[in-house]
Amino acid sequence: MEGETEIGETSVALLTNGVVKDGAGLARRAWVEFKKLWAIVGPSMIGRLALYTMSVITQAYAGHIGDLELASFAIAFTVITYLAFGLLLGMASALETLCGQAFGAKQYHMLGVYMQRSMVVLFLCALLLLPLYIFANPLLELLGQSKEIAREAGYLSLWLLPLHFSYVFLFLLQRFLQCQLKNTVNAAFTVLALLVHIFISWLFLGKLQLGLTAAALTLDFSSWMAVAGLFLYVVCGGCPRTWKGFSFEAIAGLWEFLKLSASSGVMIWMLILLAGNLKNAEIAVDALSVW
Repeated sequence: MEGETEIGETSVALLTNGVVKDGAGLARRAWVEFKKLWAIVGPSMIGRLALYTMSVITQAYAGHIGDLELASFAIAFTVITYLAFGLLLGMASALETLCGQAFGAKQYHMLGVYMQRSMVVLFLCALLLLPLYIFANPLLELLGQSKEIAREAGYLSLWLLPLHFSYVFLFLLQRFLQCQLKNTVNAAFTVLALLVHIFISWLFLGKLQLGLTAAALTLDFSSWMAVAGLFLYVVCGGCPRTWKGFSFEAIAGLWEFLKLSASSGVMIWMLILLAGNLKNAEIAVDALSVW
């Protein structure tokens, strides 16, 4: 009986110690995984927030110019630009799949080839979307926008064309680096572009008050600055295993990549269009743009 008691007591003690140890180990492993997750997610969130903040700052300065200017910017940016934004972003997502597979298979050089192939496809798509910007004025009037908003938004859309083409390269460079766990690089260059955007917006829109055209140009410049920084990082030795220079392999397999590219982004576009058809269209679109 005494032996059984000792065995029983020993068994309970071992079980208790085991539970405590396993619990502590689980918490420790969870904390390690949490830190690993945020090492990836944190910079990605910061980069996307910085990119979005650029347009928010420009909209805020447009609101200081006037109600018509704010409504025009909201229509031009959120309807015209965001429609193209959604299409290009959806197509760029195909690069994540291909680069992820190539990186996992240790075919590192193919990441650079896939990115170049994606650039060709997305650039052609961006060219096909040009009529959306060029004929924005009659298109918006046809969809029921007021003539004043449609005219100003159509004029502003032409000045947002550089921003439109910057998305082709920005989205692909970000995903190319993201597949290599270089999210910190993405965040660093995007935040740098945001800081420059804040300064030039304050200078040209706040101090010099150059108007809505200058607002579009500051956004164009800041976006291309982020593109230039990421591109120079890639080609100047930042990705030695995955970037081997430009290759003719990028021309092959364009149709396969095009089939993989899917896009959406119509929801926000339709939401803004419906707001533009309400009474007091300027106020309705202004409120939606602030939201």
